[in-house]
Amino acid sequence: MKILGISAYYHDSAATIIQDGVVLAAAQEERFTRKKHDACFPTNAIKFCLNYSGTSLDQLTAIVFYDKPLLKFERLLETYYANSPKGIKSFLTAIPVWLNEKMFLKRLLKKELSGIEGYNKKKLNLLFTEHHLSHAASSFYTSGFTESAILTIDGVGEWATCSISHGENGQIKVLKELHFPHSLGLLYSAFTYFLGFKVNSGEYKLMGLAPYGNASSTAVQSFIEKIKNNLVDIKSDGSLWLNQKYFDYATGLRMINVKKWEQLFEFNLRNPDEELTQIHCDLAYSIQAVTEEIVLNLAQEAKNLTGSANLCLAGGVALNCVANGKISQAGYFNKIFIQPAAGDAGGSLGAALAAYHIYYSKEYKPNSGTDGMHGGYLGPEYSNIDIQQMARKYNAKFRSFSNNKELCQSVAALLDDGSIVGWMNGRMEFGPRALGNRSILGDPRREEMQKRLNLKIKYRESFRPFAPSVLAEDAAFFFEIDHYSPYMLMVQPLRAPFRNKLPIEFNEMSLRDKLYTPRSSLPAITHLDFTARIQTVHKETNAIFHELLTCFKQTTGVGMLVNTSFNVRGEPIVCTPEDAYRCFMRTDMDYLVINNQLFDKNLQPEWQSKDNWKEEFTLD
Repeated sequence: MKILGISAYYHDSAATIIQDGVVLAAAQEERFTRKKHDACFPTNAIKFCLNYSGTSLDQLTAIVFYDKPLLKFERLLETYYANSPKGIKSFLTAIPVWLNEKMFLKRLLKKELSGIEGYNKKKLNLLFTEHHLSHAASSFYTSGFTESAILTIDGVGEWATCSISHGENGQIKVLKELHFPHSLGLLYSAFTYFLGFKVNSGEYKLMGLAPYGNASSTAVQSFIEKIKNNLVDIKSDGSLWLNQKYFDYATGLRMINVKKWEQLFEFNLRNPDEELTQIHCDLAYSIQAVTEEIVLNLAQEAKNLTGSANLCLAGGVALNCVANGKISQAGYFNKIFIQPAAGDAGGSLGAALAAYHIYYSKEYKPNSGTDGMHGGYLGPEYSNIDIQQMARKYNAKFRSFSNNKELCQSVAALLDDGSIVGWMNGRMEFGPRALGNRSILGDPRREEMQKRLNLKIKYRESFRPFAPSVLAEDAAFFFEIDHYSPYMLMVQPLRAPFRNKLPIEFNEMSLRDKLYTPRSSLPAITHLDFTARIQTVHKETNAIFHELLTCFKQTTGVGMLVNTSFNVRGEPIVCTPEDAYRCFMRTDMDYLVINNQLFDKNLQPEWQSKDNWKEEFTLD
């Protein structure tokens, strides 16, 4: 039984194919179209899934869409009706789109599928599952847990913005839901907007900016009080109520009432190109602290309702790895699983799994000792023939290695020497994190590495932190961690022996001075609060990346590398060898590895392309 899951038309469109409950392939459309967060119908992702699995549309048992558009339309109409005549401009903008397209989604989906290949429309079994069930299913059915509490938190699905469920006996039972317009995801996105970042894209920047806030300052205390007293009423079970006088997303065309926010926080809406100051950092810290309080309340409520020792997380807010780390530290659960494509892309995965286990009542057989995401490596991979064709196109020069050991020893030596290496090997990752198959790698011990990666490679804001990829067996030596974190979705503290003592005047320093004050013996991966967003690398799921880390450890004594996604600012992670080579040549990377081929920048012909990525890819 093969089932295709689809998510589309909001952001991060994707496709997933499963066979008898096992995930075969999954990919986001953005990787093929090169449009960040592409919301279009995932034609290319579907073609990949079908080709990889050797399946035609007629051979599918079902195609499942990740939410129910009529329920979403019901929410839209009821919201406008409840707030009328307010929101008439937004209403006139939104309703024609719904009447022309989304109300007739089944017809639209059939038309788009016809553009992929011919199929028998009478035999097509097209199903729709609720948005939050898709999130819950994507996490529970791939977790490897026989039973678990399930917490899903995002902006909004049809009506639900947060749900607590219990996965048991192969079924998912919803125990509690929070409904629109009251939403933790939308609250966080509102602050993303106010601080000058792009909604549905820049939330991770807000999270990265938060550690630069001064936790003990009167400004932070004042901001937290203002948030709680004016914007959000937080209940002990994690539910919340948002004061809609301050928000505009329900019926307007913007996230917030800008005038009221400026009056409340006593500074203006930040423009995207405006310099970040301490006041921006302090507000980022404040909303992150409030978010963590709410998430911890929700986790505690999930524990109370289910009594489970396990927790599954999904939904866009589950990408807040700082909050995830706080759940881990709280000790409510023995095991925590976070679905790596936790946002809407993962809805395609959950839709397929929900249909298989719930609609078709197929038995859930959890994997023993591992999860069902295969390390997240579910996308396309490319052969040496593909690499050689690319090299001939650009007259690129490369050296081939006969075995992985030799390759990893050579690359480890280059990294030890301070080089930055683009690393493309095996199947592309599913989800927003590069996990060692589409990564840019560096030495975490070097003070200049974060600055160089941000300004010369990624071409992005200098405050943005980088994550460590560490041998799973060494993680507890460096970090205060008692859960594996294979998908780079948990922040944990660096152990005390590796920390530096900060200057007495540290809190009074400027953002830039704080950034370039060495905080540890691993400065390239250490956040201002002595934490790091960790990826534990396991030999069972990525043998060659594990080998590279092992070789680096043999060379340096440190089984860890800086790992950032293989792309520049505003560009999706690279997919093909050509994507990788173009990114390599447009940046200051020193070396590129694709499979067992090593490209030295000094040996490449001059880059002749007239393209300008700084115009092509805007700030994300």
